[in-house]
Amino acid sequence: MNRIAVRSVVGGLLGGRNCNRYISTAVAVRPLDGAEFLNRRNGDVLGFYWRRMMSTVPQSAETASLGEKEQKESQSSVSDDAKKGSDSVVVSNYWGIQRPKITREDGSEWPWNCFMPWETYKSDLSIDLSKHHVPKTFLDRVAYRTVKLLRIPTDVFFQRRYGCRAMMLETVAAVPGMVGGMLLHLRSLRKFQQSGGWIKALLEEAENERMHLMTMVELVKPVWYERLLVLAVQGVFFNAFFVLYVLSPKLAHRVVGYLEEEAIHSYTEYLKDIDSGKIENVPAPAIAIDYWRLPKDSTLKDVITVIRADEAHHRDVNHFASVSIKHLFHYHAFHWFFTILSLL
Repeated sequence: MNRIAVRSVVGGLLGGRNCNRYISTAVAVRPLDGAEFLNRRNGDVLGFYWRRMMSTVPQSAETASLGEKEQKESQSSVSDDAKKGSDSVVVSNYWGIQRPKITREDGSEWPWNCFMPWETYKSDLSIDLSKHHVPKTFLDRVAYRTVKLLRIPTDVFFQRRYGCRAMMLETVAAVPGMVGGMLLHLRSLRKFQQSGGWIKALLEEAENERMHLMTMVELVKPVWYERLLVLAVQGVFFNAFFVLYVLSPKLAHRVVGYLEEEAIHSYTEYLKDIDSGKIENVPAPAIAIDYWRLPKDSTLKDVITVIRADEAHHRDVNHFASVSIKHLFHYHAFHWFFTILSLL
């Protein structure tokens, strides 16, 4: 405010005007009484005197009437909100912008924050589920044997508890897409090169696998030791897959391709137990109905069917990526160093 006063005095001297008029309208302000400040609402008094201090001319009657009008409008809006009752809640995000009202096709309110209606889809159930990539090269055989070896402890621990098995596998299946997308993203930033759309494809795969997990959690309530196992398995798998992807993206995508083949097999067995009556065919969770645009009367069998189709698409994408994406990676010590440094 001292700077404003100095500018007003200097401008008055240079223009040959009376300095007192500028000083009085810029800084000479009646101090606020404590009780008066607390009794006023919405900072109207503070706003009035702030505008008074920042102004270089006296406030006109038009400005005063405008302030009264704004005060009346704010009071009327408060009274309108009060009339709506206690059920009316204003939901704002971090930036203070109210979220627009989103509805389903039937007009009901959209209940999910983890995905929006334009991110939903109908799964392609016509995909070939029996397709298998026959190992041809040395890396293919390493990937195939590794996946078969990892299946042994899974079969021993879960046996035919396919709900818990699916929940555990989805916590692992959502890792490769995130790791691959992250490394491609960092490499694109370092080398100023396009990724050919692979970053988006891999991140979408990770998001889709995460939605599989959100659906399975609604169906299977994990106990404490299963949650602890998830922490251990994800911690080991993330770091191991990260190192593998840095060393050989071709091998990493081939491993994921074979993991998806095993997932298809597991979900097929899951459907067999549902058909035989060993597992109850309960109604589908609401999150699955909205995400895959399923009919309202869908059941667990319908959910497992669309999840299995998604896994088949991921199988084909990763087997294809193992061949087509390898030319994007020519890692040497320099790239390894900056990749690891970017994550520290």
